[in-house]
Amino acid sequence: MAAFLFLLFLLSEAASDFIVVPVHPGEDAILPCRAADVSIRAVEWTRPDLDPPEYVLFYRDGHLDTTHLHPSYKDRVDLVDRELKDGDVSLILKNVRRQDRGTYECRVASGGFTHTKRAILDSEPIRTIRLQITDSNSGHDNNENSTPVGRYVGLGVGFALLFLTGQLILDRCLFAQYRLC
Repeated sequence: MAAFLFLLFLLSEAASDFIVVPVHPGEDAILPCRAADVSIRAVEWTRPDLDPPEYVLFYRDGHLDTTHLHPSYKDRVDLVDRELKDGDVSLILKNVRRQDRGTYECRVASGGFTHTKRAILDSEPIRTIRLQITDSNSGHDNNENSTPVGRYVGLGVGFALLFLTGQLILDRCLFAQYRLC
C-alpha cells in the first residue's frame, strides 16, 4: 500500500510541473507561469530545441530585450502583465503556427540579478509547458508522436492499481494459507 501511495504522489508531482496547452493554428496562446517571489528583475522564456543563446522572450528591468530573440518570435510574444503583479510572468504567443509546437520553459531572476552579456538565465525552470497544436476540425494534436502528460499519469495509475490488486490477492492467499495450518 505504501508503494502505491508513493507512486501516486510522484505521478501527481510530475504532472503538476508540466502543463499541456492546446491551441489551434492562428490563435493566440497564453502559457501560464507564476513566480513565488514577486521581486522579479528578469523573466526568460526559452525552448530547449532553439540554438542558444536565442530565446522566445527576455524581459528585464521593465523592458523587452530583443538582442537574442529567435527570429520566428519577432513581434509575436509579450507578457500578460508587464508589471508582473503577483508574480505573473505568463507568456502571450500571438498567431500560433504549427512550428511553435514544443516545450517551453519559464525562468525568473529575483532581486539581485545583475546584467550580463549573456541573457540566458542559469536557473532551473519554474514551469515547463508543452504547446500542443490541435487540428481545427478534430481538436486532436497533429503530431502523431505527441505524448500528453495525462496519458503517462493514466498509465502510471493503472499500473499502480494493478500492482495493488496483485498485492491484495497475494496477501489474501498468504492469510488463507496460514489460517489452514
